[in-house]
Amino acid sequence: MSEPRASPEDQRRTDQYEIRVKGRLAARWTTWFGVSSLSHEQDGATSMRVAAVDQAALLGLLQKVHDMGLSLVSVSCIDPGQPDAPTGESR
Repeated sequence: MSEPRASPEDQRRTDQYEIRVKGRLAARWTTWFGVSSLSHEQDGATSMRVAAVDQAALLGLLQKVHDMGLSLVSVSCIDPGQPDAPTGESR
């Protein structure tokens, strides 16, 4: 039996994720991570909104978090209907 194939629409879809890390990440890292928004939250964490076309791209972003020695708090898939800025203080 063959594996189901993704439709052309699914192949073009880019999922949005919110990656939260401990500490304050400087805004200069937005380009390196490719984030569409970055915010510092009241609990001291930094939330980044990122786009990933597939799981391999998401793992690449998480590898960058690891390479920087950042402590990962959470990764959440964002509903396309949610506003661009994560909750917290935008930077």
